[in-house]
Amino acid sequence: MKSWLILFVAAGFEIVWAVGLKSTLGFTKLWPSIGVIAAMAISMWLLALAARELPIGTAYAVWTGIGAVGTAIAGILYFNESASLARLACIVLVIAGITGLKFLTK
Repeated sequence: MKSWLILFVAAGFEIVWAVGLKSTLGFTKLWPSIGVIAAMAISMWLLALAARELPIGTAYAVWTGIGAVGTAIAGILYFNESASLARLACIVLVIAGITGLKFLTK
């Protein structure tokens, strides 16, 4: 259970760095760039820790899936990106895949 918690925190940091990329303006802004790089490093380190106990395929898929869903939702909420029914349905499909992997992994 501890590995799953670590993985979810790692995914949270993935959302932070992915959303933060916008503020770096292509890594031309120093402090936002440092924050994004730090969040990337923390996210990868936590993923590596979680992968000690979890299958790497599951850990990586869940990590990227949560990151993708969280980043897409942040884009809708903070950057006025489309919240079309089709886009939301695709987000739900990713969540279904993440949930399936979580519950099918021993």
